Amino acid sequence: MNNLQKLVLLAVAAASSFAFQISPESARWEQQAKNVTIVRDDWGIAHIYGKTDADTVFGMIYAQAEDDFNRVETNYINAMGRLAETEGESKIYQDLRMKLFISPAAMKAQYASSPAWLQKLMNAFADGLNYYLAKHPEVKPRVIQRFEPWMALSFTEGSIGGDIEKMNLNQLQAFYGKAPVSVAPAEAFFENDEYAEPSGSNGIAVAPSNTLAHHALLLINPHTSFFFRSELQMVSEEGLNTYGAVTWGQFFIYQGFNERTGWMHTSSGVDAVDEYLETVVKKGDKYFYKYGSEERPLIAEEIAVPYKTASGMAEKKFTVYRTHHGPVIRELNGKWVSIRLMQEPVKALIQSYTRTKQKDYKSYRETMELKANSSNNTIFADADGDIAYFHGNFIPRRDTSFDWKQPVDGTTPATEWQGLLTVDETPHLLNPKSGWLYNTNNWPWSAAGPSSPKKADYPAYVENGGESARGLHAIRVLENIKDFTLDSLIAAAFDSYLTWFEKPLPALIKAWDETPAGPLKSKLADQIAMLRAWDLRWSAASVPTSLAVFWGEDIRRRVSGGGRRGGASAEDASAQQLLDSLASASEKLTADFGSWKTPWGDINRFQRLTGDIVQPFNDAGPSIPVAFTSAVWGSLASFGARAYPGTKKWYGTSGNSFVAVVEFGDRVRAKAVTAGGESGNPASPHFNDEAKRYSTGALREVYFYRDQLKGHVEREYHPGS
Repeated sequence: MNNLQKLVLLAVAAASSFAFQISPESARWEQQAKNVTIVRDDWGIAHIYGKTDADTVFGMIYAQAEDDFNRVETNYINAMGRLAETEGESKIYQDLRMKLFISPAAMKAQYASSPAWLQKLMNAFADGLNYYLAKHPEVKPRVIQRFEPWMALSFTEGSIGGDIEKMNLNQLQAFYGKAPVSVAPAEAFFENDEYAEPSGSNGIAVAPSNTLAHHALLLINPHTSFFFRSELQMVSEEGLNTYGAVTWGQFFIYQGFNERTGWMHTSSGVDAVDEYLETVVKKGDKYFYKYGSEERPLIAEEIAVPYKTASGMAEKKFTVYRTHHGPVIRELNGKWVSIRLMQEPVKALIQSYTRTKQKDYKSYRETMELKANSSNNTIFADADGDIAYFHGNFIPRRDTSFDWKQPVDGTTPATEWQGLLTVDETPHLLNPKSGWLYNTNNWPWSAAGPSSPKKADYPAYVENGGESARGLHAIRVLENIKDFTLDSLIAAAFDSYLTWFEKPLPALIKAWDETPAGPLKSKLADQIAMLRAWDLRWSAASVPTSLAVFWGEDIRRRVSGGGRRGGASAEDASAQQLLDSLASASEKLTADFGSWKTPWGDINRFQRLTGDIVQPFNDAGPSIPVAFTSAVWGSLASFGARAYPGTKKWYGTSGNSFVAVVEFGDRVRAKAVTAGGESGNPASPHFNDEAKRYSTGALREVYFYRDQLKGHVEREYHPGS
């Protein structure tokens, strides 16, 4: 580069800097940044201190962008139905699904009519991200060049999959794309993935009566895809002081605690979404649907979905239809099917934010009466010693003569929702006699042992799930213990027992014992001897864990006809199937690892090579052993792993993503660990600095108070400096 070129570049840089400095908007950003201090601790975790709540929101969203702007933007690209703009034609129907519910015009109107205090937070959210982009011109957004305040209303659901994403894309495409139906018509509208890891979370609260220090304890243990949330703290001079896990791009702590209360969300089995069979007739060029004695016109609307092509942007237009129930999403046996779900973004955002500031059970419960948390149960604990369980928060009241698990008749007013159930009308617990309560995405009927809610007291639609191996395990580690501490609750969360094998394994051993002598029996003698002596506990050094898991995977596929779901177990298998499956598992282990006597930690690995949202894996790359297993087998500490193309080892992508235990005393105390590390940048020292702690359950101290940060500060700065 010659001197003239250097001068030109300097002039351009100076002009850009000057333009940034004199812009009224940038001047506002700079002023707000002065009201915010970000303290990065020695794990890279951001502690944000602001004068007002809005200042803190400005700083925390800026800090999130510093750590992983790609994940922040991607969540909003997905929420607003704009994936096809960056990923191409394959995402058109995923975008259409979102656009059926997320309309920029409607969101802007709701933003304009929302409370002034909430508008301030949404303004700060947009300003923080735009300030980050202005200060980092090297960061090139994929789609969203500028964030607007209303966008916060498009993504108020902090869990990994919202209600909208339950709709089956194949059936949506079959209806609006006139494509052949590739999903059996009898199936519900939910996406089906036979090999999906059980999602959700673990939440446990222990009352003072069952703890050594007589303080309430809380376990926060979401099971999501890895790196799905940021860990940070938000503090303001307006009473905000909250720590925990934040879904990238949102401005509230989704699962966490303040100095007085803590909350953990688990995926609920509540029925919060309904389908309606619509009787549609065509008259001329218009469609009508029957409702009572009327024929009402369907609302027709054109939705355009832009998408990326090799030659530039293109657009596909759809005419979509709606009844008063909601948008039409598929066809079933000649009927059009509409869907109804919660659409209360302002209420949802208010509830998500205000609950983080509540100081006791009474005030937290008041936020629950907003009834805008549609997909989650909540485990709660506070410094007063209260522990509580709240079931799914948005539950429409319905006529129980209908089967709401199936599409219902849309022509009759009898299938209309009749308001929402109150908290008192839903499965709910406050300070149960057991002294503990939990949820592991299972039904609530075992949530507190003998003190649990009773199924007969509630309509069937409040819970569509069942018991799980994890649920049975949770009861096992909670009952009859009166001296829990912070550390023993961690030990319980990482208890190594695998409840799923309690019945199938004896069935396998019995099958071998009762099989006459022969080549197969002889071939499996050593394996059976090892499994007979196994204590059903995982460890990195355990060979029987490897053998049992490979056998469990194989027998579930055999019994369920190729999948892992449907409740299939070895108890449904014949003796021959059980033994053939063990032989097959042994052969698979030998083929992949050289011997069926391979320790579990040699197979089950944590690896983080890049910051990509979809991770690549490579057996030649560095990885570390993980002792805990899939939640399928009843492991409370979950690690959803499998082999990938080109690998023999199994690599985890979901399960334990954030783990925290909290003790509420005169001062709150907590320990936590995050999968991998806080930063999404492979060049950062905090990209993978927590991996070993994560893999062994060695939680670190949380620096909640400023005095705890002394000696642990890596950097202190204002946004933009």
